[in-house]
Amino acid sequence: MIIRFLLALLVVAGLGYGAFWFVGFKGEMIAAYFKQPRPPVTVSTVEVKPQDWTPGIESIGTVKARQGVDVPARTSGIVKQVYFTSNQDVARDMLLVQLDDETEQADLIAAKANVERDSQALKRTSTLTDRGFNSTSNLDNATAALDASRSQLERVQAAINQKQIVAPFSGTIGISRIDVGQYVPAGTAIATLQDLKVMKVDFTVPEQQLTELKIGQAVQIGLSEGVYTHTGKIAGIDPKIDPQSRLISLQAEVDNTDGALFPGQFAFVRIVLPTEKDVIALPQTAVVQSLYGTYVFKVVEDDKPATANTSAPASAGTGGEAANKTSAAAPKLVVRQVFVTAGRRFGGLIEVTKGLSAGDQIVSAGQNKLSVGNSVTIDNTVNPAAAEMKIGG
Repeated sequence: MIIRFLLALLVVAGLGYGAFWFVGFKGEMIAAYFKQPRPPVTVSTVEVKPQDWTPGIESIGTVKARQGVDVPARTSGIVKQVYFTSNQDVARDMLLVQLDDETEQADLIAAKANVERDSQALKRTSTLTDRGFNSTSNLDNATAALDASRSQLERVQAAINQKQIVAPFSGTIGISRIDVGQYVPAGTAIATLQDLKVMKVDFTVPEQQLTELKIGQAVQIGLSEGVYTHTGKIAGIDPKIDPQSRLISLQAEVDNTDGALFPGQFAFVRIVLPTEKDVIALPQTAVVQSLYGTYVFKVVEDDKPATANTSAPASAGTGGEAANKTSAAAPKLVVRQVFVTAGRRFGGLIEVTKGLSAGDQIVSAGQNKLSVGNSVTIDNTVNPAAAEMKIGG
């Protein structure tokens, strides 16, 4: 019985010692693992270089033609002929539509005859008056009759002209809204006419920026955010600020020789402000914003450079003699977290007003794999952010 008890006690003691040894061994292995240097993380970097910055005021607006109208019929009538096709470039005073004017043409013949008759009567009366065979009142009556005939002629000619719908200015005519034989009342729009060579863009900016605006100031226009394809200038600034929105209305004129802009389009607008010198800016991908602040990862040399020891095995030719070589390793690069103060943004760049200086190497890609103190290797063979470091106007 005693022997069994002693054996059981020995087994329990062995198991307890084994568990104690395993816990200690596990702790030693975990500590050894974390003491091992972590492999370096491959990142891309950009060098901080002060450069010129062209600030701007960004807004959104609506494109419209410099001149644009729905061409109306000035009088009622039946469409006799349509002289234009859709999207045709027309010149000023070009005949677009002819309405039926047969009645007016007949009245014109009568009006011309009356003018000719009264003109001849005035000549005869004037001759007789000069010779003393006629009174002055007869001459006045003849003059008045001729004036009345001419007035009637002008009235008929005006009615004929109103039957002809012409282009009020040069531009591009749209789709015809009428057909031959159709009766059109006065004021009916036959088509839209737009001058697309130069476009206008209406937009607004906050009242606080009014002091930075002036007539003739350069403006950039684009149909996609951050992509400005057209340039122009401010042509008008509304002298009144909207008391409800506290915005001021502006209008810019933009060259449209490429025909890419159309009336009614939504446009992104950037007013170009004077260029500033020695501004530090980084790609927006390099700047991390968190609850604790805005920061970047700065690449620096480790203050504890590593050394590499290599041992060469004995070669048969030297009779088994070993050669030990110890050489200094290349400088080890690590990252440090640097909190910065961010400013304005434009074109994928963000201004840094505090925290960095010229020559700093900043991580622009691969931050999601980093933590403070990580060793890194730099690979800039593919670095899209570096192309953005040149600040455009």
